[in-house]
Amino acid sequence: MKNNTKYCTYSNFRTKSVHKQKGLSLIEVSIVTAIVLLLAIIAIPAVGSYVVENKVPKVGEELARFALHTQINAQPGSSLPYADINTGVLAGMVEDSTIFAVTRSGSTTRVLHGLGNDGAVEVGPSSSGAGFTITLDKVNHAACPSLASVLQKISDQIIISSMASGDTTVKSDSISYNALQAESSCTKGDLNTFIFTIS
Repeated sequence: MKNNTKYCTYSNFRTKSVHKQKGLSLIEVSIVTAIVLLLAIIAIPAVGSYVVENKVPKVGEELARFALHTQINAQPGSSLPYADINTGVLAGMVEDSTIFAVTRSGSTTRVLHGLGNDGAVEVGPSSSGAGFTITLDKVNHAACPSLASVLQKISDQIIISSMASGDTTVKSDSISYNALQAESSCTKGDLNTFIFTIS
């Protein structure tokens, strides 16, 4: 008689535990999935902007180092010391950099800056070689105005070009650099071009 009581108690325990071990319903899984997707949609752009913001000081530092290196090694005594400068000179200097990506295809060299999707850096002479320009295209708005602020000390002129505001000079001989003006000159997205002129 005692054994039957134990068996009944064990049997009742098994029955109760089976009822407690329910899984998630399809509706509950769908709701959780929808919440996760919504959070991802909200978070991904913020994370992308954060990554760009963190890269700006390093990109600016590398470009400033390149500009100073170029100024020091320019042809002394020449009125056009930068006549032969091009993107290949920058590529040679940043090839081992962890910041920039250098790609070569035949005679074409591209230096990608990582501040926007497929954005590149181009270097060329200005004023027939009396100075040179560093141009960054497809720059994300998260780099505004930090990029201009980092390079404004070594630049004679800074132009920010965007789809919304066109070309805006934010520094020149007659215009003092203003970070707020630089920030307002940028368009949201990877749609901004920065042109730094150095002599």
